[in-house]
Amino acid sequence: MQASQVIEVKPVVAIIGRPNVGKSTLFNRITGRRNAIVSDTPGTTRDRVVLESEWSDYPFILVDTGGMDLFPDDEIWSQVEIQIQYAIQECDIIVFLVDVSDGITETDREVSDVLRKSGKPIILAGNKMDNESRSAMLSELYELGMGDPVGISAYHNIGVDDLMASIIDKFPDTPGSPEPESDLRLAIVGRTNVGKSMLINAMTGENRAIVSSIAGTTRDSLDSSIVYQNQKIQLIDTAGIRRRGKIDRGIEKYSVLRSMKAIDRCETAALVIDASEHSTGQDTHIASYILDAGKSIVIVVNKWDLSREVGLTKNEMESEIRKRYKFAPYAPICFTSALRSNGINILLDTAIDAKKEWCKEIPRAEIRKTVMTAVSEHIPPTHGRKELKIYSALQDSIMPPSFTFFVNHSDMVHFSYKRYLENQLRDSYGFMGSPIRMRFQGWKK
Repeated sequence: MQASQVIEVKPVVAIIGRPNVGKSTLFNRITGRRNAIVSDTPGTTRDRVVLESEWSDYPFILVDTGGMDLFPDDEIWSQVEIQIQYAIQECDIIVFLVDVSDGITETDREVSDVLRKSGKPIILAGNKMDNESRSAMLSELYELGMGDPVGISAYHNIGVDDLMASIIDKFPDTPGSPEPESDLRLAIVGRTNVGKSMLINAMTGENRAIVSSIAGTTRDSLDSSIVYQNQKIQLIDTAGIRRRGKIDRGIEKYSVLRSMKAIDRCETAALVIDASEHSTGQDTHIASYILDAGKSIVIVVNKWDLSREVGLTKNEMESEIRKRYKFAPYAPICFTSALRSNGINILLDTAIDAKKEWCKEIPRAEIRKTVMTAVSEHIPPTHGRKELKIYSALQDSIMPPSFTFFVNHSDMVHFSYKRYLENQLRDSYGFMGSPIRMRFQGWKK
């Protein structure tokens, strides 16, 4: 059995403020840095307001509530209050953004009152400090009673380094919490209303041994531990966000955030999609994060009891999913009905197998033989007089499987040839459900 581990949980930073104070501009400024971690998977960047980023070698998750400004002007406070409450619930640090050119508005005061009661670390930032006259306005923000404000211009990149230094200073001292012993940590992730809670209930049903409910392993999550096929499985539940009228879209963003936090803690992630709605951009966003985090993945088509209404066979549905997830053709697909407890055993079996593949280690001699055979059957392309040569390869780590290829010119390895080598490795060794990482190191024979 696997021993307890300390899992790094990235701090979550939310940018909060009334509409039009520059939240999205600041979000783009921070995540637009050269070292920001942004997936280039097609179809996953549209409407993204939750991103993993990095500043001065400190990784964190940034939330832009500016992308959640959903209400008309006569409902501004209702909108802001809803976003504040979800930010308080889900985030570790809050950046309270105020427009200094407008001075302090009544909505700013209402926001500050709510934030002071939260107990969360708060950094007050005065935006649009574009000239000396506006700089004098910064002192007015002391009226909010939230300590020393940081003056910035997100648009002109003024003071952003100082703001980030203040944010990093409030990061938790400890990177994470000890995780209970388990054979598999399985995160149930996906959008709201796809049946995650019901799926958890089906997994912890009467035919399973419920070992415990694990509270407080990280923030507000509540995990369950079950025994299945003599395997102790820790279920990481990301449910708990409920729809409320017009705020559906805003909640969806927090659903993604909750999924990202759970993925950091898991070994295998079950991405749950609604059979009746097919797959959405939010689904592919979550899928890309699973793979970026190097975790194994299982795609779960839930609510398959509605297959007649869907009007597709399993083969047709699988074909549609493969088109959407071209970037993860190795991801297994399971069909479930949480309502009827159908497909649960298959899902658990698949998740266990995906973790095994994620941990698979291949002897060096076998890897070298497989790679050199693949190279001899498909010679790397040449560029002018330069010829790419691959001398050897080895597996340098697991979780996920990672490989180093020794070449003469590492800059000559084309994406298509990388994909060819990956396919050869998968054809030989499987790695079902697991991403593969590949590194090409210059080496002269």
